[in-house]
Amino acid sequence: MTDTTPELRPMLQRDRASAALGMRVEVDEPGRAVVSMPVREDMTNGFDITHGGMVFTLADTTFAIVCNEDERVTVAAGADITFLKSTRAGQILTATGVRRARNGRTGLYDITVTDETGDVVAEFRGRSITTNRAVPDGADAEGDPS
Repeated sequence: MTDTTPELRPMLQRDRASAALGMRVEVDEPGRAVVSMPVREDMTNGFDITHGGMVFTLADTTFAIVCNEDERVTVAAGADITFLKSTRAGQILTATGVRRARNGRTGLYDITVTDETGDVVAEFRGRSITTNRAVPDGADAEGDPS
């Protein structure tokens, strides 16, 4: 993942999928994250518009950043997305995520994906569960909510 913050967290340093998609962390702070991604030709579907899975992945990466606020691994318990506008190769998508609520081990987060003009492309709502596992420094973490 391309980094614009002073120090990229280990979780993000190991995120090979987001890095391969050209995602760039713009903001990583408690309760808020912003991630951008350029849409490439190989990210489009048979209608020459950005594949919905790519938009979801950008939102999901932003969700992962914003919900992992402490030393315990937090994973998705569920998520849904509403697609509002199509985009094409050459555009830049930006996902802005915010914490709506966090209570005990569960959390609720909203991610808005916009294009470079500021038009809303999609709205994503993620539900998280915090595990009892500590965030590892070097090894990969599994998504087991135990």
